[in-house]
This record gives sequence, structure tokens and C-alpha cells, in this order.
Amino acid sequence: MANKNLNAAKTAKKDEFYTQLTDIERELQHYWPHFAGKVVLCNCDDPYESNFFKYFALRFNQLGLKKLICTCYDGSPVAGTQLSLFSLDADGNQRKTAYKVEITEVTDVNGDGAVDLADVEHLIQNDKNVLSVLHGNGDFRSPECIELLKQADIVVTNPPFSLFREYVAQLMEYGKKFLIIGNVNAITYKEVFPLIMENRLWLGYGFNAGNAYFRVPEETRREYADGVYDKETDLVKFRNCHWFTNLDHNKRHEEMDLVCHYSPEEYPTYDNYDAIEVSKTSDIPFDYDGVMGVPITFLDKYNPEQFEIIGATESEGKGVSNGLWKQDSGVAQPLVGGVRNTSVSLSDLRIPGYAKYDRPYINGVRKYARILIRNKHPQKL
Repeated sequence: MANKNLNAAKTAKKDEFYTQLTDIERELQHYWPHFAGKVVLCNCDDPYESNFFKYFALRFNQLGLKKLICTCYDGSPVAGTQLSLFSLDADGNQRKTAYKVEITEVTDVNGDGAVDLADVEHLIQNDKNVLSVLHGNGDFRSPECIELLKQADIVVTNPPFSLFREYVAQLMEYGKKFLIIGNVNAITYKEVFPLIMENRLWLGYGFNAGNAYFRVPEETRREYADGVYDKETDLVKFRNCHWFTNLDHNKRHEEMDLVCHYSPEEYPTYDNYDAIEVSKTSDIPFDYDGVMGVPITFLDKYNPEQFEIIGATESEGKGVSNGLWKQDSGVAQPLVGGVRNTSVSLSDLRIPGYAKYDRPYINGVRKYARILIRNKHPQKL
């Protein structure tokens, strides 16, 4: 049990990525109309540190929120510096306890003409109905946290990356609107990609220039290479993070300008998929009416009125190619029932090893994973 708890603590610390307020403000500005009269839940947010909590508390009245609920996991390793909300233990340290904060109004308590953190702190410290201790550890999967989830209209947070699949599955199970941060690779998860295909989940606006900056616990900073962890700012930079949502936004309806003309020479067909290769999203031909394989970064430009997502060349081997796999391609089959079909020799295809057979190939050369799409309104010359 001791080892199990220790491993859980290590995992929790590696999942602690504290989102910058500027990044939250930059993304949330596109969704303001969705929040009027709504109950917002931030269920992975330590009120000691959470900029999500700070954002919604400070803009409670501007957004016209009905209620803000914030819960935190008691294993959070970061000490508070943003707000001094809680009492100290015998050693002078802030207690690591799972708390719940519920706010139904934020007023200008100090009369300075503006709602600020001082007003929020006063509210929490003086209203016993706002702050309370959770019975459990604050895990979003616990019964009491699920009950809070049922109350919520919109969930906004940065959930643990290691639990992203479970987190999204829970949101879908309870039919919640959400705006959350995740690893871009989550696009290929077998629990996530079908939701993208069905237009039940899509990408948000994204981080500035594709760079997400997070603050992490001090003891994990040494794990990041120079250039990733910036000692000057105490921030860790990631280029593989994005916002995932099912809240509609304007960017999702912007039509992509297509300027390339299709030709068989410039757009070869895959050895093992009935689709053509388009190596750059900007190179999508305007006059091709068949299936195209595009990079996963296409989802940043995806407009469901302009394109249809047919499938993917791989999604953890789950088989979402939707019949586009060529059975006689000479390339080993993807996973079938969890087992690889290795009956086909790979030596002639110059493919080293036995990994990711379901990726696309052109003349025996393996390409990156692709999303398979079709232009709904191709133009003809």
C-alpha cells in the first residue's frame, strides 16, 4: 500500500501543470456568450493556485455566472502563493486538504469600486457557506465530486494528462459542456477520435503561437531540459498542448482558402489506404472529391461545413479507417481484436521493426499518422 500511495503521489506531481492566467484569458474571450446564467465547475483546481478559479471569481459578474464551483485534489504538492485562503498547520505550512469552494455572488466588499482578489478572499474567509472540506480526496471520479459535476453546466479546467481519457469519458457520460486542456496526441485516442468524427468534440483556438507555458512543482522542474524549463520565468514550455471543447466558437466556422490544384503526380495514393497524401494542410486541393490524408494539425482549421472527417490511418490500432484500408496492399494489417496480423513480409517495404503497421505508406515508405477527410464542396476547373 505504501508503494502504491508513493507512485500515486509521483503521478499526481507529474500531472501538476498550472495554467497561466494570460493563456486562460486569451482562450476564454471567445466563449463569453456561453456562460451567462450558467454553473461553472473547475474540478481539478487547487484554490491555492488555480488561475481558472481566479479568472471566474474575478469575472463572475461580467460573465453573469449563476454559480462557480471549484474543487481540488488533496495530493496537490504546490504551496499557495496566489491567495491565503486557509489556515496553517502546526509547522506553519498550509494544509493539504481537499476543499470545495462554491460562490453564488461576488461583491465589492472593500468599496474601492472594483471586484478584485481582496474581495474574493474576504468572501471565502468570512462566509462559511462558501468554503468547505470534502469528505474524500477531491478526485473528480469520487461520488461527491460527481454530484457536483451533475450540478454544473460547463466544466473548465486543466485535467491530469494521465487521466485525460477517463476525464473526457466522464464529461460525455453526464452530457456536460466543457473547455479543457489536453495533450495534442489525445486526438488519436480511441476514446477521443470517434467524438471528433461525430462532431461531439473539437479543438479550441489554441495557445499563442502554439506555445503553452505552465508552472510546475519545484521538485519536478529538474526533469525538463534546458529550453523547456525557463529558470527566469519558472515556467515549462510545451508545444504539444491544446484546448479541447464542445462549445461552439467562430474559428470553427471559418472556411479555409484552398489554392492548390490536384494532380496524381503531386498527390500520390497510399499503398495501403484508398486516399491521397496531402502532407500540409495548406496544400489541400480545391478540386479533389475523394478521400485525403492530412496531418492531425488539420483539426486547427477544421470547419465541419467545409470538410467531412472520414476516419484516421491509425487511432491506437482501433481501426477507424472506415473501409479505406486496402486488404491486398502488401502492408501488414492493423490491430484486429488486439492482435497484429504479421503474415505479410515487411522486408520488401524497407520498414524497420514491427511498429505501427497501420500508418500510411507510399512506395513502401512510412508516413506520419493522418486524418482522412473529404471536401464537401470541391470546385471543378
